[in-house]
Amino acid sequence: MSIILFITKMNVRTLDLNLLVVFEAVYTEGNLTRAADRLNMSQPAVSNALARLRAALDDPLFARTARGMTPTPRARQMIQEVRQALDLITSAVCTNSAMFNFAQSGRVFSIAAEDYGEAVITPRLMDWLTGVAPSLKANIVNKQNANLLQEMRDGSIDLLIDYFKVRAEGFTNQCIIVDELVSMVRVEHPTIHDVLTLEQFIAMPHVVLAQKSPIVDRELAKRGLERNCALQVPHFISMPLIVKSTDFICTLPRRMAMLYMEYFPVKVLRAPIEFPKIPIYAIWNDNMERDPGHQWLRESLAEMCQRL
Repeated sequence: MSIILFITKMNVRTLDLNLLVVFEAVYTEGNLTRAADRLNMSQPAVSNALARLRAALDDPLFARTARGMTPTPRARQMIQEVRQALDLITSAVCTNSAMFNFAQSGRVFSIAAEDYGEAVITPRLMDWLTGVAPSLKANIVNKQNANLLQEMRDGSIDLLIDYFKVRAEGFTNQCIIVDELVSMVRVEHPTIHDVLTLEQFIAMPHVVLAQKSPIVDRELAKRGLERNCALQVPHFISMPLIVKSTDFICTLPRRMAMLYMEYFPVKVLRAPIEFPKIPIYAIWNDNMERDPGHQWLRESLAEMCQRL
């Protein structure tokens, strides 16, 4: 049943549409506590909202399992159209939507991104664009570009999605999503089961991101510890390909790890120590600040990312 038919059959005047926001957050996070944090609600309030929607639909929607809140077939059937409905509402209420006819525009936006932007954000971005602005197009370009800042200044690149702020004058940095680090090993790992200890984490061979002073190593150094960095790779995206076929371990953002777990025989584990959160920024040149189409894109993107 489509979400539109669902609302029509129920009597829209008695349905609290905020319940769909809660449903989408629980589905995405797979955890009531994380969903509550994302929605800035208490966990009891999220549980109460979910109970109301369960009653309205006469379906449990989620089952508690060792992997978290596992969606029922009905929930899986609903999720795509719920997200599309929320995207349409977001586009309708963005500040400059009245000045930019996104539904009819054929504008092409160029976005520079690292692997997080490509793997986590781009699929939802394109699904969203297809639903609300089918004539719009997006080009995802390599962030590793020596002329990147100049191309942003002259308008050749509209947005940059990155882990780090641009400190140069004339650029705005907006945090659009915050992620956490988790660890990942292959499903049939001979020594790692459901819990990862600090001793195991230190002793195991790691595949790590090739960068200066990674967060993981800085936090370990504060404790007088050092991990076994056996292999360096340039991008997170190659880590699951290595981990699935070896006894290596890797540490990467949770949303990326959960995505890879759908396609590779790997499992995600809580890291043995608490690492700092990972902010993801949308960055643009100040020359684009008042452009109606650009404002619509970045406001809509920021709102969409809150539901990732």
